[in-house]
Amino acid sequence: MTNSLADMDRSECLFVIGSNTTETHPMIAKRILRAVERGAALIVADPRHIQLARFATVAVRHRPGTDVALLCGLMHLIVRNNWHDQDYIRQRTEGFSSFERVLQNYPPERVAQITGVAVEDLVRMAEIYATRSPAAIYYAMGITQHTTGVDNVKACANLAMLCGNVGIPGGGVNPLRGQNNVQGACDMGGLPNVLPGYQPVGDEQVRSRFEEVWGTRPPGQMGKTIPEMIQGMQEGRIRALYVIGENPRGSEPHLRHLDSALEKLDLLIVQDIFATPTAQKADVVFAASAVAEKDGTFTNTERRCLRVRKAVDPPGEALEDWRILCRLADALGAPQNFEKPEDIFEEIRRVTPSYAGMTYARLGIDGLQWPCRTEDDPGTPILHVGSFARGRGIFHPVAHKEPAECPDDAYPFILSTGRMFAHYHTGTMTRASTHLDREQHTAYVEIHPKDAQTLSIEDGDQVRVSTRRGAVALEARVTNRVRPGMLFMPFHFQEAAANILTNPAADPVAKIPEYKACAAAIEKIMGGETAQERSV
Repeated sequence: MTNSLADMDRSECLFVIGSNTTETHPMIAKRILRAVERGAALIVADPRHIQLARFATVAVRHRPGTDVALLCGLMHLIVRNNWHDQDYIRQRTEGFSSFERVLQNYPPERVAQITGVAVEDLVRMAEIYATRSPAAIYYAMGITQHTTGVDNVKACANLAMLCGNVGIPGGGVNPLRGQNNVQGACDMGGLPNVLPGYQPVGDEQVRSRFEEVWGTRPPGQMGKTIPEMIQGMQEGRIRALYVIGENPRGSEPHLRHLDSALEKLDLLIVQDIFATPTAQKADVVFAASAVAEKDGTFTNTERRCLRVRKAVDPPGEALEDWRILCRLADALGAPQNFEKPEDIFEEIRRVTPSYAGMTYARLGIDGLQWPCRTEDDPGTPILHVGSFARGRGIFHPVAHKEPAECPDDAYPFILSTGRMFAHYHTGTMTRASTHLDREQHTAYVEIHPKDAQTLSIEDGDQVRVSTRRGAVALEARVTNRVRPGMLFMPFHFQEAAANILTNPAADPVAKIPEYKACAAAIEKIMGGETAQERSV
């Protein structure tokens, strides 16, 4: 996030797109609703009628996979009506002329045809965002999990810069992270192209600095993304896989393809707190510790590094993650001389400039937001104040592209997947909770009443949803929450796994799969058939 969560108290407009915030980030949703109560405008754009839409000044349901068209349409209207911040654009950005030319391709009439959003709603959204300053954008995986995910994010950044909303209190471009330490994992180099602190692996000077601390030179070639790893497993180029705190047998698209790849490994190691579906396939399982069973730090969605303090010992033979990794390193002949998590954090400070000013003592209870470069640096609540990290912000012309797979005669629906309030990710923790599992014990698919009537499907019927990759049987939920022609499935239920169906097509830059849009069919299961998932 460029801004802090507390900045919502200063925003005059909050634009939420591709985020079912009340169900997936309830504490952040509480802040949004508090801002609405004091008079801030709320714009919501989501293919489903989510709970947050009830409180919105304007809420629209655009067709899945049309985010770029929607955002470009809003920017077209803002420029056409001279609502953009011309001083900010001139003083702080570059590339506006070529960007503005692309916007001419998105008049409201064309955008309405692409997105399904009425022209009058487009005009209202554009005017509210552009004239209620400061305005903040909040998005989640409804923006990123597309083959156009990078373009979607660029379009959000373009919109924020267009109205001078980057580097100011109450504004910004603010991605809501999907899990509690995703930001911290990325900060620590959990990406294939960077070392800790987003330092490029191909930079010789960067690798030299790490060599001074680590005593060995990091490799200069980029690592693999998850889709590339799976392909490497299929082709026999990757022979071993080490999975820590992840359940790819629930989270990856086209699960049958993944299972086939896992079978070809010589060694699968899984480190987790429960016997997840992935752990059940493993050759070796390391029993890890849960959050209350370890010391360390997490870094949350607003770049805030926070202490985690151990409350109880891990059960049985379970160990903290760092102890497991150190023991494995010792066994491999690369001993790690850490005695406690604070020792590891001290090394983090040495190799990660944006964390250099943090210490355990300074983190205290409230933590610090990076960048925090020196021990007298109070941290950075707002990024890009005065100037961008690169100097001037750059406008990126982007164009609408359809999803990799669109409805046709055989598969006439658009299937989107996501989360629901009672469960988390692949359900490995929440479905182990009796109370949470009781809230929603079985899988379901949402279908619009008009489509249900056409197919003689009633609420509660058993149906089969199929795509080109497979099929699952589950309960139908007839609801106006989805658009006509759209289906929605939560992906928490292994027994009717949504990701048997999803398309592994990925964004060409970020390699994030297109979980939010693929072609699907649905049919009622007639008497005598068994409600079992089957492979096409």
